[in-house]
Amino acid sequence: MPEAPFVHLHVHSEYSILDGACRIPDLVARAAELEMPAVSLTDHGSMAGAVQLFKTAKGTGVKPIVGCEVYVADDRRAQQKGYAHLTLLAETTEGYGNLIKLSSLGYLEGYYYKPRVDWELLERHASGLVALSGCLSGRVCKALEEGRALDAEAELDRLEQICGRDQVYVELQNAHLDVQQRINPQLVELAGRRGLPLVATGDVHYLRHEDAQAHEALLC
Repeated sequence: MPEAPFVHLHVHSEYSILDGACRIPDLVARAAELEMPAVSLTDHGSMAGAVQLFKTAKGTGVKPIVGCEVYVADDRRAQQKGYAHLTLLAETTEGYGNLIKLSSLGYLEGYYYKPRVDWELLERHASGLVALSGCLSGRVCKALEEGRALDAEAELDRLEQICGRDQVYVELQNAHLDVQQRINPQLVELAGRRGLPLVATGDVHYLRHEDAQAHEALLC
């Protein structure tokens, strides 16, 4: 069986303000150079790069996958800090429309330091979306990091209830961080126990390793 090509499904461009350093034309060109059949864009709370991704990818052989890493709060209207990351990808045209609604409502109704959504909004606009359980700042990983295995499972169950069982993937990342080495086996076990598929992502914020220092300067 031939090896399946790798596709980045968790990517931050310059539209992840003061966090991502990928310029979209360079991102598409790099994906084409590496013979990747597709590339996603999952900026923090923003859909600002979606149209540019579509236009840039046209004719390159690289399929654009539009997504968003949303900030999820328990109550989007509460004027208090506290949110978790959740990776969402548009599977259909309806899903793309729902991502736009979530991003817009995050700014219009949920903005408090970040454009936040809550579970009520996600339930209302979940159709056509695929949910990845998230990075270390997601609720599932955070629960495992803090030794709350039952809470991690409950968070996955909530995602299944909102998005549908076939639309939820357990997200694995390996940036050689100690906490990832500790919780990744737990994520694999949790996915197996719930019968959910795994997906490996890179949480891309820049294109080449020599860009790391410039990205550190951006974060500062």
